[in-house]
Amino acid sequence: MRVVVAMSGGVDSSVAAALLKAQGHDVVGVSMQLYDQSGGTETFGSCCTLDDLQDARRVAAAIGIPHYILNLERQFEDTVVKNFVGEYTAGRTPLPCAHCNSDLKFSTLLDRATGFDAAVVATGHYAQVELRADGRWLLRRGTDPDKDQSYFLFSLTQAQLAQAMFPVGALRKSEVRATAQSLGLQVADKPDSQEICFVPSGDYAAFVERRAPGAATAGPIVDAEGHELGRHGGIHRFTVGQRKGLGLSAPAPLYVLRLEPGTGTVVVGGRTALDRRLLTASAVNWVSMEPPGEWTVVTAQIRHRHAAAPARVRALSGGRAELEFVEPQSAISPGQAAVFYDGDCVVGGGWIDSATPGDPARA
Repeated sequence: MRVVVAMSGGVDSSVAAALLKAQGHDVVGVSMQLYDQSGGTETFGSCCTLDDLQDARRVAAAIGIPHYILNLERQFEDTVVKNFVGEYTAGRTPLPCAHCNSDLKFSTLLDRATGFDAAVVATGHYAQVELRADGRWLLRRGTDPDKDQSYFLFSLTQAQLAQAMFPVGALRKSEVRATAQSLGLQVADKPDSQEICFVPSGDYAAFVERRAPGAATAGPIVDAEGHELGRHGGIHRFTVGQRKGLGLSAPAPLYVLRLEPGTGTVVVGGRTALDRRLLTASAVNWVSMEPPGEWTVVTAQIRHRHAAAPARVRALSGGRAELEFVEPQSAISPGQAAVFYDGDCVVGGGWIDSATPGDPARA
């Protein structure tokens, strides 16, 4: 079977390609150029750089598969970067890796796979797919709990999952590196990328201001009762749950409770005021089931590193969902993803719009 493998130049996708080749598949390696590599006013991080593209090419040559580079600079700008800037200026906390993986990389590769006469696309994600007896495709967590990436893939549709392969999903990271070493791949010890590739400095505010100068608009910082405590230089500088960088002096630590983009207001309060039990999400993708009209018991994550917590979820009209946690969760942030699980299986997920304390009677 001919398989197109997304090769980032890292150890995970390199081993994915090598495993498929060893299994006898006709493998085609494809890398994506996501931004201008000629140099300019902006620098990029350790992901998807020119060196990464060269590493992917060398790995492809070492395992004996053809390798191609797709120029996706415009699509990356439109799908990922503009969303990132727009979310911050709207008082939300974006999740660019989810948009990049599902909305850009995976969907683009599926479109291009037909040009290579391939029916399947493989990536180096730590996740697993399974065909259920009733014909529905399931998305499951990767075997390595420290590397599981199913959270970022919640928006994959049934059609996409039907054409997806995750060759390293059943392996632990240590096993992936050991495989790369045994094959003599030069990326065996290559460090994992940690930062957002287009903001390697971590200064999100400066990046947003370069792309949207109007974002740097001053506004008030107030407490929960509306008393002004200070001023700020733009709501894009803040995220829900943030404590540092508020520029306030107070007898007890203060945290960002919510952002009000309409008035440019940052609302702050004590740590316990961050607790929320009920959230609504939009653009919900139901992976393992039809949209449930009644409450369904799940566990749910509100951040990639958030420990999945017991909850219940139900579908609302307009592609939305309501999720209620058994116990309050801290710093539920609009713009992040809420992903619902049944064991290790992704039930569905969507983009968080709002969160409230909910009904304490269920706590």
